[in-house]
Amino acid sequence: MVQKKTDQKKTCRRVLTSKMKALSSKAESCLLKPALDSHTESSELEHKSISDPVTPSVDMESSDEDSAPGPDDFSGLSPYERKRMKNIRENANFFASLQLAESAARLRGMIKKNQPPESKRKRPKKKENEVGCRRSMRLLKVDPLGVSLPASLTQPTLVEEETPMIPPGPLEMIPENQDDCSELFKASLKTWAEMSQTSNEKTKKGLSSIKSYKASLSGMVVSEATIRKVTKGAISSVAIHPSGVRTLVAAGSKSGQVGLWDLTQQSEDGAYAFCPHSQPVSCLSFSPTNPAHLLSLSYDGTVRCGDFSTAVFEEVYRNERNSLSSFDFLDDASTLLVGHWSGHLSLVDRRTPGTSYEKFINSSLEKIRTVHVHPLSRQYFITAGLRDVHVYDVRCLKSGKSQPLISLTEHSKSIASAYFSPVTGNRVVTTCADCKLRVFDSSSLSSQFPLVSTIRHNTITGRWLTRFQAVWDPKQEDCFTVGSMAHPRRVEVFHETGKNVHSFGGECLVSVCSLSVMHPTRYILAGGNCSGRLHVFMHQET
Repeated sequence: MVQKKTDQKKTCRRVLTSKMKALSSKAESCLLKPALDSHTESSELEHKSISDPVTPSVDMESSDEDSAPGPDDFSGLSPYERKRMKNIRENANFFASLQLAESAARLRGMIKKNQPPESKRKRPKKKENEVGCRRSMRLLKVDPLGVSLPASLTQPTLVEEETPMIPPGPLEMIPENQDDCSELFKASLKTWAEMSQTSNEKTKKGLSSIKSYKASLSGMVVSEATIRKVTKGAISSVAIHPSGVRTLVAAGSKSGQVGLWDLTQQSEDGAYAFCPHSQPVSCLSFSPTNPAHLLSLSYDGTVRCGDFSTAVFEEVYRNERNSLSSFDFLDDASTLLVGHWSGHLSLVDRRTPGTSYEKFINSSLEKIRTVHVHPLSRQYFITAGLRDVHVYDVRCLKSGKSQPLISLTEHSKSIASAYFSPVTGNRVVTTCADCKLRVFDSSSLSSQFPLVSTIRHNTITGRWLTRFQAVWDPKQEDCFTVGSMAHPRRVEVFHETGKNVHSFGGECLVSVCSLSVMHPTRYILAGGNCSGRLHVFMHQET
């Protein structure tokens, strides 16, 4: 009995499932047809479902709403299927009432009407004799009518302006900034020659105490009356006449000029500019035995001596192949030790006729910036090269030995200068591009120089300023002066121990004084800047 009931249930399910599949496929096909035929198909479906025998479902529950009789009732389906078909039919009727197909067709027609008709632009036909746009005949490389073009256009070559060399031989002392027939200039030359004879005798004094020396420096000031433009270009060398009566300052410039300024003359005619060289004057010095002689060295390979008594610039040495850098006096100032930028040295005797050297020494140095002779042992001298400072013996160089006696290798960058202390030569001060000033103990020339002190100092002057050079004060050989890049502008004085003794400044000092020099017996300091101006610091009553 149980087996029979189970078989009946399976048979009912199989029949019901097949009927449901058939009815759902028919209902879905009704939705795909237009809305006008929906009622016809639904009535056919209704008629078909009523005529087909359907086995009643077993234990089937339905709500009152779904079981209610009606024309759209699917009596052979389950309640879920009947509700699903009802929703499908309602959605189809709703979309049919919207008339989306007609609206879409209407919109397509409107779009087609609004589109402009496609029209291709007609290009104008070229006329045979029509004149076209104007074009450059030069760019077309076509010769103009009646004129033939050159085969190839040559670009103009830029020729660098070179300053012509000063002709060999003596030159007259004719100031460029004033009349050569000026009676005042002739009187000045006569005065300078006479005061040089009286200032030849040196007065040796002992070192002053730092306290009294500092008090003397504090009284030195600069004013508008002690500032004067004496050269056209930047000042590259400075020297002070050793006279104890008059104040005469000399300056060499990068343009090759040599300027002389007599501060005793209060008039505007007190400054005179000469042009004995064609390139920068890197070294100036009054002769220690005859201060009426002003010797100047230039990059153009010449050394000249300006004689105040004869008003002539005599040519002492000429070497156009090797540019010169610096010089110093040997023995009784009749012999010059000349350094070359190429690292070589020349011994020049001023008493010998001609402008050649007595001996040309090939050294192993790459470059020589400054040479300085020991103040007591005149056969020794020191050179500032590219990276090293060397001490040589002149006697060894004359015999062919070019090896230095002592080398100072503490410097890490290029060296601007190296000088012995002026009285005893027991100290050496160097100026290096590593922003350090170094002082060495040179009391023993037979052993290595120990380092005494190192001073941090900004020595980066740039391209347009002359490089700083620390120079000893001849009156106080344990102190030296050097220019400064600090603000406000100043010229500083240091002790050999590294202590700052004094700083020269003031409202009138508005530019960097790269080079400075002290008077050998008086408290006067002269500094030169890049605009060709001299700044002189002195006591008011001087």
